[in-house]
Amino acid sequence: MKNFRLTDLLIFVVTAELVGALSALFSGNFSDFYSEVIRPPLSPPSWLFPVVWAILYALMGVSAYMIWNNRKNEIKRASALRLYYIQLGVNFSWSIIFFRFRAFAIAASVAVLLFMLVGAMILSFRRISPAAAKLNIPYLVWLGFASYLAVAIYFLN
Repeated sequence: MKNFRLTDLLIFVVTAELVGALSALFSGNFSDFYSEVIRPPLSPPSWLFPVVWAILYALMGVSAYMIWNNRKNEIKRASALRLYYIQLGVNFSWSIIFFRFRAFAIAASVAVLLFMLVGAMILSFRRISPAAAKLNIPYLVWLGFASYLAVAIYFLN
């Protein structure tokens, strides 16, 4: 493992947080829209989403930094980071598809795809750094819940 560099860690965390912030910005007024749709049981209040996502993006950034900083196997590391960036791109698109375009069927499919991508990313991370993989377990759990919400909202609306 390379030496710890705070600047590099911050770049990874800020990049992940920026992806979330830009996605929210391009999504439009999600709070009003969320209150208008028919929601399934267990739907959390709209204020909870930005709080949870801020934490999850920070964890994603830290875990990606841990993988990037690990120099044991360049091929595995490159593959794991490729999965990370792919899932981050899919993550970016989900809010826009759901909130801006209100394409519930596509958003439900993208949510399930994202869940599978993050599962694959966690497995890939685990081969390099079990700790980095574990940091993404809350993300996977939240995506399972978000997939439930997206699919249910599609069927209810």
